Amino acid sequence: MDLRTHLSVVRQRWWLVLATVMVGLGAAGLVTVRTEPLYTSSVTFFVTTQSQGVTDAYQGGLFLQQRVKSYADLLTSDRLAQSVVADQPVGLTADEVRGRISARVEANTVLLRATVTDSDQARSLRLTEAVAAHFVALVQRLETPPGAQEPPVKIETVSGPRVSADPVSPRPGRNLAVGGLLGLLLGIALCVLRGLIDTTVRDGATLQQLTGSPLLGQIPWDVEALSSPLIVGTASQSARAEALRKLRTNLRFVDVHESARVIAVTSSVQGEGKSTLSCNLAISLAEAGWQVLLVDADLRRPKIAQYLGLESGIGLTDVLIGEVDVADVVQPWGDKSLLVLPGGSMPPNPSELLGSKGMADLLRALRESADIVIVDTAPLLAVTDAAVVAVQTDGVLLATRHGKTTRAQVATATEALEAVSARVLGCVLNMAKVARSDNYQYEMYRTMVSAPPPASSPPAPSAQEIDWPAGQLGSVGYVDDDLTSRRDDPRVIDSTPTQELTRIPR
Repeated sequence: MDLRTHLSVVRQRWWLVLATVMVGLGAAGLVTVRTEPLYTSSVTFFVTTQSQGVTDAYQGGLFLQQRVKSYADLLTSDRLAQSVVADQPVGLTADEVRGRISARVEANTVLLRATVTDSDQARSLRLTEAVAAHFVALVQRLETPPGAQEPPVKIETVSGPRVSADPVSPRPGRNLAVGGLLGLLLGIALCVLRGLIDTTVRDGATLQQLTGSPLLGQIPWDVEALSSPLIVGTASQSARAEALRKLRTNLRFVDVHESARVIAVTSSVQGEGKSTLSCNLAISLAEAGWQVLLVDADLRRPKIAQYLGLESGIGLTDVLIGEVDVADVVQPWGDKSLLVLPGGSMPPNPSELLGSKGMADLLRALRESADIVIVDTAPLLAVTDAAVVAVQTDGVLLATRHGKTTRAQVATATEALEAVSARVLGCVLNMAKVARSDNYQYEMYRTMVSAPPPASSPPAPSAQEIDWPAGQLGSVGYVDDDLTSRRDDPRVIDSTPTQELTRIPR
């Protein structure tokens, strides 16, 4: 993954970065509130020696710089701490006093600074005053040679003791800045890590690369689709509806030399929105004036009739086993040129039914009865039904859900279609995250809903009103050499029954 990909991953998961920043700020605030305030008081010493002449001064300076380093260690020694505690009781032990004292030598100078840090501001000042007095006396005793009256080194206090007015710790501003920065870095790291381990399909380019077929559309995620999955009413003017119209256009021109009139819609796994896509694609094609026939060939979990509000008791299964004629179960939908063949009864052998000669004959007849036939099928990885139907159609449309379907699942589904030499027309990224600017452009340019058509407009003909002369469909009986042992089953028939169908007039 390059830098641009990482930035895209971080932008897609901005909420995770925001969450970690807020956690970092909260942790920093909690630490700040629960940390005991600390005050410091300091005193600065100047170390000098008696010298005569330039040479003595230079040698004395070198001598003092070496001695000052030793004096810094002397400030934090046990002897000085014991002297302070013995002279001025402050409620602390010698070790506690020594732990509160720090010393620092100013670089290339003979200045020595002692700092006392304590949670009590007044006690910090008292300790510093005691350290200053006892440190000077201690150095004089140590540096005075036996029999001498004065030490060769002299220490004077040149600054302090002075206590800070405000606590030096905690520092709310610094803590919050550090906490926010750490949260930001953690959020970015988590986003990048999640992007590296995330194997789901999240963009059209990846989907196109996995399937080796053109990306025909990206249907944006729309929260309104949860309650209104069909692009009718106000939903017909949404960005989702416009994306389906783009899919309709791309699908019609995917291969001008070999048109696809019978199209199977499938997915890798369930829950990718293939049935909703089939319904909306059929609706958008019917809106463009095409005579569309929508077939629910997902005989295990048929959903088309439920989405469209149609009767689902009888349908494709009943036609294939010869119990009813196809003309009796095809139902018109709405005021558009859309006919629907529901799934019907739940069969015990859906794969065999869909792979029978009767299904092939039925699809050939339906091809002549409508401009476009949309066949909703089962997921490819769950059962073999979709592969069986795919070889009998002109092409397959593979639906993939953004952020749910993994790359391995898409690759396996593509291999399943290639194994039966099915023609993949293209792929669709469903429930995709589209840039907000794209939705804004559509909202600014969309056409408002026009007035409803006058009441005098003639309604679409019902399935019973359509003339279905004989001799067009041929035999749709259920025949399968592998299932001769099932001929006693009342749901399985031979090839003698026939159903007749003709092209629906436009």
